[in-house]
Amino acid sequence: MATIDDVARRAGVAASTVSYVLSGKRSISPATRSRVEAAIAELGYHPHAGARALASARTQVIALMVPLPMAPGTSTLRPDVDVNVLMQFVAGIAPRARSQGYDVLLVTDDDPGAAERVWAGSTADAIIAMSVQAEDPRTEALARAKMPAILIGLPEDPHGLSCVDFDFENAGRLAVRHLAGQGHRHIVMVGPPATTFERRMSFAERIVRGMRETAASAGVKFSVVPTAARRDAVAASLAPVLDRDDRPTALVVHHEAALPSVLDVLRDRDWHIPGDISVVAVAPPSIAEQQAAPLSSIEVPAQAIGATAVDMAMAAIRGEGTSETRLVRASLTDRGSTAKPSA
Repeated sequence: MATIDDVARRAGVAASTVSYVLSGKRSISPATRSRVEAAIAELGYHPHAGARALASARTQVIALMVPLPMAPGTSTLRPDVDVNVLMQFVAGIAPRARSQGYDVLLVTDDDPGAAERVWAGSTADAIIAMSVQAEDPRTEALARAKMPAILIGLPEDPHGLSCVDFDFENAGRLAVRHLAGQGHRHIVMVGPPATTFERRMSFAERIVRGMRETAASAGVKFSVVPTAARRDAVAASLAPVLDRDDRPTALVVHHEAALPSVLDVLRDRDWHIPGDISVVAVAPPSIAEQQAAPLSSIEVPAQAIGATAVDMAMAAIRGEGTSETRLVRASLTDRGSTAKPSA
């Protein structure tokens, strides 16, 4: 098992420098910190938790708040909770935290008081909060917390907290500009369940705002069809718009779990992509590429955003930096699933 002296020798520094990097008690140059962190990762060094806490008064834990609300009167998650998407962010958070010598404590309570319980109980050195609402009741409590707090999301009022997220509004604008540029005059966004909009989830409101404003400027008809992920639900939700004489000529699917069902519904109608209808998916490349016909897509880089949230938390723990908002700009990968609408 590697020791602190082994790390020091590998990094070419004194053992005390390694200790300062771990505790954050002194400012260490970025170059030296990088060498020490690389040596820790290479050797698999894990400082003794008890000694580490006594020496630094730190827990070496980041609390990750991922609300997982239950459906009323049941022990199952609400249908608007997409665990697969949430885990994409966690897959970026956990490895980056581990590389910094930190563990991740999962907090799934959607009660705003959960934030206060975390910092009041000194169970973590920082908090990362996910599933942010436009008017999120947790932000005030997090702003009062006696520890750094980072939001993965962008509420209307962050209360001075640092935020990192995908630029969903820009993604919406990009999708509409791409389709309008091909001549589409009627676009529908297939979105998450209605409860997502009722809860005013920040990501959903921002992508709709970007699409609606851009569509209005371009003279394009635009509407949103919320749906559950089940195939029958998707078919029922889409039927009223697809059966119209002035049906949409393009769909933007911003509901990863429902995407296969959307494509099934189009196949049931014997509609071909992009000959009969164009489709843009807001989804990871792995999902967009694995469809029978690869889909043009806008990727939400969830793992990278999760890792960035950890970096921001670590900087705040060290007393570096100030409150900031980082938005990852969107890009569209054209895989041929959109084209000029048929006459």
